[in-house]
Amino acid sequence: ATQMMETMITQSLPTRAEVFDVANAVLDGTDAVMLSAETAAGAYPVETVEAMGRVILGAEKHPLAHRSKHRMDQVFHKIDETIALSTMYAANHLEGVKAIICLTESGDTPRLMSRIRSHLPIYAFSRHPRTQSRVALFRGVNPIPFDSERIPESELNARAVKELVQRNLVFEGDLVLITKGAGNAQGGTDTLRIVRVGDVIH
Repeated sequence: ATQMMETMITQSLPTRAEVFDVANAVLDGTDAVMLSAETAAGAYPVETVEAMGRVILGAEKHPLAHRSKHRMDQVFHKIDETIALSTMYAANHLEGVKAIICLTESGDTPRLMSRIRSHLPIYAFSRHPRTQSRVALFRGVNPIPFDSERIPESELNARAVKELVQRNLVFEGDLVLITKGAGNAQGGTDTLRIVRVGDVIH
């Protein structure tokens, strides 16, 4: 967020170095990049946003943006962390996975997931508006309002998948990864399920 395209305050095109800075931020797993004077006081605010958008989209298509060795050589100490990172490993290696559903109270599990590079969307299902706002800032995470307290435990997985189907985000035959914890305890994510859209889901 340090005027990443500073040249465009006065020029209509960024420098090569600025393009690389933005692209590298994406490849490094940054959640977001920002503009400041370029759009607040610059002569080319629209062109700056369009240029940055093109660089970001191009970088996200690079193979390095979909591979990660984050913490692969480290020991995990928490169950929710282990489930989160195991989910992302499965998402990136199991053919047919189209989405990740994370039932979350605090947003910590999708935050951990977002550290792993992936081309797959992470849908953070939460009943808390504050959590929904928080997870929207994490890379690749999309908040979905979902009141898990009003749904029987036995129906949670099926109802969550149905929500994605109704939004045309997944389709019959797609694999979906679902993480959740017993009850609604914060930091209690301890389960990973792999389900197929169209099958009976428990």
